[in-house]
Amino acid sequence: MILGKVFERFVERSPVSVMFRGAMENVCSPERLDRLFAGRAKRQHAGLLSFSTVADLLSQVVCQLHKSVHSAYKEREQEIGVSVKSVYDKLAGVEPAVCEALVSDLAAHLSAVHRELKAAPTTLLPGYEVRIADGNHLAGTEHRLMPLRGNGAAALPGQALAILDPQNELICDMIACPDGHANERTLLPQLLERVAACQVWIADRNFCVLDFMLGIIQRQAFFAIRQHLGAARWKLVGERRELGRIAGGVVYEETVQLTSKASGGLVLRRIVIQLDKPTRDGDREVYIFSNLPADVDGKAIAELYRSRWTIETAFQHLATSLRSEVNTLGYPEAALFGFALAVVAYNLLATVKVALRTAHGLPAPTRGEAGLRVKSKKISTYYLADAISGISRGMQIAIPAQHWTEAFADLTPGQLAAILLELAKKVRISRFLANPYSPKRPQPKRKSGNRGNHVSTHRLLQKTRKASPC
Repeated sequence: MILGKVFERFVERSPVSVMFRGAMENVCSPERLDRLFAGRAKRQHAGLLSFSTVADLLSQVVCQLHKSVHSAYKEREQEIGVSVKSVYDKLAGVEPAVCEALVSDLAAHLSAVHRELKAAPTTLLPGYEVRIADGNHLAGTEHRLMPLRGNGAAALPGQALAILDPQNELICDMIACPDGHANERTLLPQLLERVAACQVWIADRNFCVLDFMLGIIQRQAFFAIRQHLGAARWKLVGERRELGRIAGGVVYEETVQLTSKASGGLVLRRIVIQLDKPTRDGDREVYIFSNLPADVDGKAIAELYRSRWTIETAFQHLATSLRSEVNTLGYPEAALFGFALAVVAYNLLATVKVALRTAHGLPAPTRGEAGLRVKSKKISTYYLADAISGISRGMQIAIPAQHWTEAFADLTPGQLAAILLELAKKVRISRFLANPYSPKRPQPKRKSGNRGNHVSTHRLLQKTRKASPC
């Protein structure tokens, strides 16, 4: 790990940046990426431009080190040796299967690092392995492609269905779909292939499809899925029983039977959460179908479903702390590749968090919590990502790439974990604490006006100060 005095200064001044860069070099080494590409790509081949080079260029945009792929290319133009058009053509041809393998394979490697860190895992339901699934439509892109230039509608580049492993705080898999009009239900057959025995799958009402739930049962797994009122016919068996209160409402349980021919009279538990405040859609009650055994308390199932928002928080970090949706990438394959690289970067940030938590003896995140608690506060993913992106460009100039490769690329998960812990001990945790949450103040009703109206902020402030008694 001795790379000279320059490296040591980065270790002392910004250890989190060194942690992130070292972990990325280990997990995303060129040899690993090119091997993954060779094993999964069907239409593309490596040629003069390697997959790892294209991934490195786009990852710099995703991590907000460069504004565009072209900007990142300009910095390495002589080294790359092909035209920028070749780079964009390569991006436009990255197959969805390669994106999916990129996420799942690298997440599996990081899971091994987490085990070596020996951090206390987040436990949502003791004795069960939990997975949370949700879809994310990529935002509309610029109309750069010729077929889009005469169309004023938003150009949607695709849909990504992410699978979160909350125990390890990693997005462990994804399904990449280039059809921007597709929804989660069209991807359920592919999702079902990823279900393993003894897992518990949490999902919202878009996943409340009879065939999907039956498929989970056939794979000897379990689910806690919010009921879609029009998804399946059912009838009540017995009476509703009150179980008690959780944060946000009162929990009830009842037994229901699905009455369609395909279900064969399937009997499920239905957990009802009677909310203290209605949802943003106006719902006063939330209904959850589950096939978990009777020894799992209904209140635990209700709390388990509430943890579904953990994946929503992950999507928010992907969009704000990272740049998961690059609006200049019009081709669906390129946009999905950018999202997959953002997921990898998010997982690397999660690994840095786990190392920080272990090194400083911090407790594991509580149920449904997106960050780490320190004196009732949490580590900010935004501050971590901001510190890393601010330092990384200078670090790339000061320390040649081959030094990172020599130091980190061939480390085992255990060796990488030991180095991350050593670096994490040098971090001043208070620097990365998030600001405490406080309820938002009610906003006054704004005066509407015709388009083009404007006000002078200076004059408004002067008027306010004159009217103030102070």
